[in-house]
Amino acid sequence: MSDNLKARECFGSKFGIIAATAGSAVGLGNIWKFPYVAGENGGGAFLIIYLFFVMAVGVPVMMSEFAIGRRGQRNAYGSFSVVAPGKRWNLIGLMGIVAAFFILAFYSAVAGWTLEYMVSSATNGFAGQSSHDLENTFSAFIANPIRPVVWQMVFMILTALIILAGVSKGIEKYTKLLMPLLLLFIIVLCVRSVTLEGGKSGLAFLFKPDFSKVTAKTFLYAVGQAFFSLSLGMGALITYSSYFGKHENLASTAVSVALSDTLIAILAGVMIFPAVFAFGIEPSSGPSLVFITLPGIFQKMFGGGFFGSIFFILLAVAALTSTISLLEVVVAFFSEELKMTRRKATFIATIAASILGVFASLSLGIMKGVTLFGKNIFDILDYSASNVMLPLGGLLIVLFVGWFGGKKMLKAELSNEGELKTKYYPYFNFAVKFIAPVAIAAVFIYCMFWESLG
Repeated sequence: MSDNLKARECFGSKFGIIAATAGSAVGLGNIWKFPYVAGENGGGAFLIIYLFFVMAVGVPVMMSEFAIGRRGQRNAYGSFSVVAPGKRWNLIGLMGIVAAFFILAFYSAVAGWTLEYMVSSATNGFAGQSSHDLENTFSAFIANPIRPVVWQMVFMILTALIILAGVSKGIEKYTKLLMPLLLLFIIVLCVRSVTLEGGKSGLAFLFKPDFSKVTAKTFLYAVGQAFFSLSLGMGALITYSSYFGKHENLASTAVSVALSDTLIAILAGVMIFPAVFAFGIEPSSGPSLVFITLPGIFQKMFGGGFFGSIFFILLAVAALTSTISLLEVVVAFFSEELKMTRRKATFIATIAASILGVFASLSLGIMKGVTLFGKNIFDILDYSASNVMLPLGGLLIVLFVGWFGGKKMLKAELSNEGELKTKYYPYFNFAVKFIAPVAIAAVFIYCMFWESLG
């Protein structure tokens, strides 16, 4: 084992660790889902509740995954095998790997859409289109059997090339470039958005506390958003932390990643909603906001073609930092557990995810009639990963760490074998044993039963 650990590649800098790990967490959901959910659930009131759960649930779970990954020094499955030898806890890691694979398949399809819209914005392809025209354009595009698949393949190739370069020369090198670029683009668009006439209403929508909208669902949404936004339960954080050096402070890294992810999400709201309100558009979520409403807004904006191009480049960068981590989860498992070379593991994982992704993409068009329990292939992958595997995996992780994982191992990792003070440990222990399991179980039950019934 010691020879294997010495040969294992690691991140080379603190900034590289934060950029890569925050890049895994920051994705398309930060750009549209977070600000919309916040605005519809009390604005500033939701932000307060969300930040509480990020710190009370998200950070402790992230620290738990970090501890498992660095102690195991292997992929998500292998790290559990090292931390709990002879037990079946490694099935948690395996479920996370499957979840990452499923998410990569359908997520790469959506990521490909950002490339199509980036090119269309740059070539002024939306000029003169009404809202109805833009809706028809989007519907026709995702139903097309060729173009979405081509862009999806381009995106997967870009992701594979970065993974192929390795941890320090691939993942770290490019996320250190992509994350500052993402932040720069968001700031540019925020400045443009808040200077629009009527944009202040959008800021009020996002930030003004409205406690009348706070219900039990608000708390569930806040927990769920914190959980899913931070990439918990999918093996990415365990895999990435296996590349951390033994001197890294896991607690401070977890807080830095959580705050970076939250900052991007809040800035996304500042970027989107002043523009939405300035042009009298009713806020909505999902593809309709990103791929229909916003192209229409950019048309009406001075320099709209330029700012539209920047926006979709931003979306592509956010998606790429996430697909990198998702593919790395699978590649690390193939290379370490199946004894493949990194090149072979990357090739096989990319081909497999791309094939499944093609079916997910086609299920929005020519294969939309192929359903199971009323869901097409795209929705099946999304639901099974997001609503089942991730919350279940997260719940099992905190149960393992809080009740079965070994207090000695945790304290050793969090204190760097006694080098760091861990005055926070009693709170951490209470959070992972009681707060996190209850909160995650509530979201899991809600997603599995009440929301589907509603």
